[in-house]
Order: sequence, then C-alpha cells, then structure tokens
Amino acid sequence: MRIVAFGAGGVGGYFGGRLALSGEDVTFVARGAHRDAIRDKGLRIARPEGDLLIKPAQVTDDVTTLDPPDYLLFAVKLYDTESVAETCRPLVGPNTTVVSLQNGVEAVDILNGVFGRDRVLAGMVGVATYISEPGVVTQTGTFHFMAIGEQDGTRSARAAALEQACKKAGLNVKLSDDIEVDIWLKFIFLSALSSMTALTRLSNGPLRTTPETRDLFRACMEEAAAVGRAKGVNLPADVVEDRMKLWDGMPAEMVASMAHDLENGKRIEMARLGGAVVRLGFEMGIPTPTQSILCAALTPYLNGTSK
Repeated sequence: MRIVAFGAGGVGGYFGGRLALSGEDVTFVARGAHRDAIRDKGLRIARPEGDLLIKPAQVTDDVTTLDPPDYLLFAVKLYDTESVAETCRPLVGPNTTVVSLQNGVEAVDILNGVFGRDRVLAGMVGVATYISEPGVVTQTGTFHFMAIGEQDGTRSARAAALEQACKKAGLNVKLSDDIEVDIWLKFIFLSALSSMTALTRLSNGPLRTTPETRDLFRACMEEAAAVGRAKGVNLPADVVEDRMKLWDGMPAEMVASMAHDLENGKRIEMARLGGAVVRLGFEMGIPTPTQSILCAALTPYLNGTSK
C-alpha cells in the first residue's frame, strides 16, 4: 500500500518508519535539516533494543509533487492541525483514508471538517519518541501501541487492511470498536503527563516517588476523566487508577514530548492538552482547578522561547 506520513517526527517517523521497513511504500513529509538528513542519510530510529535505518527513505517537503496515497498518516503537532490539513487537500483523493494519529481529543473533528467524516479513520498511538537530531528519531523505553477505528464503531475493510500492515511491521496495533474511548484514555493520561513533566522539568521517576507531585498527577487525570464523562464518553469506572498503574510501569526517565519541546524553546501543545481539559471543563461546568494552575504557569511558553 502507498502511505504518506505527514510529520516525520516522533510519531510519524516511528510508525511510518516501521511500516517502510516492512516493505510498504512510505513517503515522509518533513522540512529543513530533518528533511535533508533523511534524504541524504536515511531515517534512523534509535531504540534501546537496537537501531533501525530506513535507507533510502522517500522524503519531500512539497505535497504537490505526490500522488494521492491509500493512507495519509496525519501526525503533526496539534497547533498545526488546521493549516496542515488545508495543505494536504491535494493529497486526499477519492480512495485516500486520512488516519489521525495526533494527541488530544479534538483533532478528529477538525479533520472531519476539512476532509469529510467518511475520509477520516480515527487513531491513537503511544510511544516515547522525539527528534534527537536531524534524521534521527530516538525512542525512550521499548513500549509502543496503536489503536485505529471507524468513528461509528463499525469494522471496515480499510481499517482491517491497515491493521494487517501494522501487524506485519511488528507494531502493537488494535482495531477498536470504540475509538473515542481509546482516544480519551490516552488524553486523560497525556494531558497530565505533558503538564507535569513540562512544568516541573522532571521525568516519571521523581514525579512518581514524590507524594506531592504524585497527588497532583492523579488530580489532573481525575479532572480530565470528569470532563470526559460529562461529554458522554463511556469511560471505565476505574480509569484513573488504571492510568496510574500504566504510569508506574513506564520508564523512569521518560518525559512527554511537550517537555522536550519546552526544553528546546519550541511551541508547546498545551492549549489542546491540559488547556483543553480546562476549556472543555468550563463548557461542561466541570471544575478543573489543578490543570488550570498548571496551564496558567505554562502559558508564557505557548509560542516557545529563544534559548
């Protein structure tokens, strides 16, 4: 199958790279030094269990040079969703499926508005990765997972075909009957992890073992879960406790990608993560005092800083 991975960063580079190594026809869309390094040296995925190299790697920064693919893996930062979606209009042909692999709980609706609901397959991924240098995506820890599913919960041929391709690539993938729940399960966790690791500049280890920051982390997730339930999402009763157990099993040195972005002076996704908890909570009449304070403290960094 023909795949375009728009965004060759931690998500698009990792999952697109694994698919390319398994024999799928993958083209990466990247810019600047990252594009040049991928073109000249290939895309390297640095992993604890051994590096992977996609070379030669197909890469471009101009989508108008590409024919419509079977799947467009949409893996850009949340603040770029609208602008990149418009850029991608020429890529989405009558047989193209747009696969949302972004963070947050609002990206799918934005893509629906641009491409039409029938063109969009909802998805959720989890992996601790970041661009460590041009052409290199570094993975912290060994876990990764993906869930994909039709928005109406049906089983489709296009979702099943992508699931099989991902399994062939050795990816941990699930074809979901309720992808909205899967997206919210990640959001509840990631909105807490992003705010906490970015604001404190600490990794999982010290955050988990310090009682005060552990309590803050739990409070962030409780607020997000309350917002999700108010919106009618069918969340498990023990969702917060389950997410705490998930957190305890993750690498001690891991931080959210938002913490990497803040450290490097880049824009951060707070407005669509912890900020979305606060905004949606206000709309639904759900108090979110913990995330409100964390987001207020992070607001000066929304557009990045000069280092």
